[in-house]
Amino acid sequence: MKQQVQFRDLGNMRYKDAWDFQENILQENVLAKTRLRELQDSGELDQLAEKPQTRHELLFVEHPPVFTLGKSGDMGNVLMSEEHLAKLGIDFFKINRGGDITFHGPGQLVGYPIFDLEKFYTDIGKYLRNIEEVIILTLAEYGLQGERSAGETGVWLDPDKKGRERKICAIGVRTSRWITMHGFALNVNTDLNYFNMIVPCGIQGKQVASLQKELGREVDMNEVKEKVKRNFERVFEVEIGGELDAIS
Repeated sequence: MKQQVQFRDLGNMRYKDAWDFQENILQENVLAKTRLRELQDSGELDQLAEKPQTRHELLFVEHPPVFTLGKSGDMGNVLMSEEHLAKLGIDFFKINRGGDITFHGPGQLVGYPIFDLEKFYTDIGKYLRNIEEVIILTLAEYGLQGERSAGETGVWLDPDKKGRERKICAIGVRTSRWITMHGFALNVNTDLNYFNMIVPCGIQGKQVASLQKELGREVDMNEVKEKVKRNFERVFEVEIGGELDAIS
């Protein structure tokens, strides 16, 4: 039987609010795992009709302009001071995912899968490759060949053509007790000028891309969301259920 995933579209939400929302779901799952282990150790589990369970969720969101720096990131890749960013109305956060500096903003589809990987596989590398595959399949539906770049997590266009390499989707995750949070950021109709304020993902000399720029037209965000959801079902072999309230 396929794993069930609940879906929420958080709409437009400030980064910190979405981060807190993810963290709450992650901690609920961690507590469920802890309680399940305690019941197993005490021998009480078989006596319960309803056992503690973790749940999978997939969150979609667009953020107001924000830069986020991963736990191993280099502040030198932020090309403006935090004070100047604040004057421009751009938030900045040091966060607990992997990866370096990246941008989130309007016109970008940000996806946060909160999955219990112990119900899939305990392999972070495989998980990252599978998220990449979801995006690669989605890009293919628009006639674009998304690819991986050796040693660089994310999805690229022309990664092997010197001077033409451009990243269209950044990926960075965190896990606790094999529960995931954070995820991917796919540039759909994103204003790419924001990336001039940073060294994207800490990678010098490479460009960024968006669906809009590559196709020469604005792309329907709801259409992209549906394609990404279908490809999550395909790659992760799950069923994504009806949409939950944004906050409940």
